[in-house]
Amino acid sequence: MCTPENLTALPILSRLLVCLLLAWHVIATGTEVVRVPKPEFEGDHRFDYPMQLLRLAFSKIGSEYRIQVTDVPMTQDRQVRELEAGQMIDVAPMPSSPEREARLLPIRIPINKGLLGWRLGLIRKGDQGRFAGVDTLGDLKGVLLAQGQDWPDTQILKANGVNVIAASSDEDLFKMLVAKRFDYFPRSVMEIWDEQANNADTLVVEPHVALHYVYDAYFMVNRKSTRLAQDIREGLEKAIADGSFDKLFQQYYGERLRKAHLETRTVIELKNPLLTPGTPSDRPELWYDFRRGPANPKRAQRVRCQRRPQKTEHEARFARDSIRIGESIAAILVTAGIGSGVSHTSACYGRSHCVAGVGTDVPLGLADEPDDL
Repeated sequence: MCTPENLTALPILSRLLVCLLLAWHVIATGTEVVRVPKPEFEGDHRFDYPMQLLRLAFSKIGSEYRIQVTDVPMTQDRQVRELEAGQMIDVAPMPSSPEREARLLPIRIPINKGLLGWRLGLIRKGDQGRFAGVDTLGDLKGVLLAQGQDWPDTQILKANGVNVIAASSDEDLFKMLVAKRFDYFPRSVMEIWDEQANNADTLVVEPHVALHYVYDAYFMVNRKSTRLAQDIREGLEKAIADGSFDKLFQQYYGERLRKAHLETRTVIELKNPLLTPGTPSDRPELWYDFRRGPANPKRAQRVRCQRRPQKTEHEARFARDSIRIGESIAAILVTAGIGSGVSHTSACYGRSHCVAGVGTDVPLGLADEPDDL
């Protein structure tokens, strides 16, 4: 290992040679491990689609990333802490909030096309009649809801004047609903069907109401992981442009959306005070909405970075490997007591400019802490 203890005894040139050889060995293996969190509980399939989408993004750029799931289940708060510390995980599909986007580096492409903001209710069997007259936000305020204590949804509902209680885990919430501690459990249209099936003896999906607010999850990484963020963004943009993003989305969620019958439900619109200025609300192709016609596919081909002429696959891989070598050497040199750190300027290889804020194109190397990628 290239550690301070075994390097300080060597002359500087010898240390440099050892570190260079170690860095080249890492690159020569051809694989870089990207660690992702383990789902919060057994049987939780909510990470299945984001992980497939991440693999799709990596495949679009010809990368050699290998996804590795950690052994430790993590709540959302734990994921934020681990990403910020740069320790146990490297990337996570994270529901957005201003705090999280400030602490981490978000890739602002909605993973689920906004389905986190399309909510149906789990209720107790036999309670369907209680919600037949719920048609407005005012009506909803007369119902007791519940969410997770670290979920941004909790803040969104409270900001709209809805009565919400909170619990520390998903499992507790299901138990509390059955025990009549509250009456309506808003769940995204993606997850509610599996959850109802797992609680089919006691719970049903309320058939009349849908809640909607602009909201979703982004892939988020440590703020210094600019190269990883740029690779993920480039892969996602390519998947959007060639239609494979939407194909995967429909593969996972098409049937669930059909079962939801959103077009027959009373939709109660809620405001989301947690939206940040960087939210890509100007790109309708990124957001699902049954009330809008199909998005113009040409919109999906607009990217937010000014690209240089397209590289061949060989050239692109050479560029990525060069960056990886440079970053590995710089990190090892810091460990060896030589050098001061890794520059963020390497994050935008193959591009002339990248968006560092809303509506402002600046060279990424000039943005010390990019707001998003």
